[in-house]
Amino acid sequence: EVQLVESGGGLVQAGGSLRLSCAASGFTFDDYAIGWFRQAPGKEREGVSCIGDSDDVTYYTDSVKGRFTISSDNAKKTVYLHMTGLKPDDTAVYYCVADRSLYKTVVKVRTGDYHGMDYWGKGTMVTVSA
Repeated sequence: EVQLVESGGGLVQAGGSLRLSCAASGFTFDDYAIGWFRQAPGKEREGVSCIGDSDDVTYYTDSVKGRFTISSDNAKKTVYLHMTGLKPDDTAVYYCVADRSLYKTVVKVRTGDYHGMDYWGKGTMVTVSA
């Protein structure tokens, strides 16, 4: 019933751009904050970005600030992560997550503690070549 489906991953060269999508179904989309996490090969999962249900509250981790942009299309129940200026260090599986609490989502993305969020997608792979 509840689904978060990521798409848009792929292989790009350093400096390139990519847009990830997170399509939601089975819950009241506009009552939830949506976050993005990523996990690079051999590394711990880390927070990337999140957006509130009002769309005017966003957060970015320092390593992607100025390069990534999160946005939401409420009619399509989809959140996007537009990534520009991609670097090899951005290579990771990217996951979207939904939670009723914007505060908790911001805290989790900020600290990298990804446990306890309401819903998770299965991830989409992003590979950035040098």
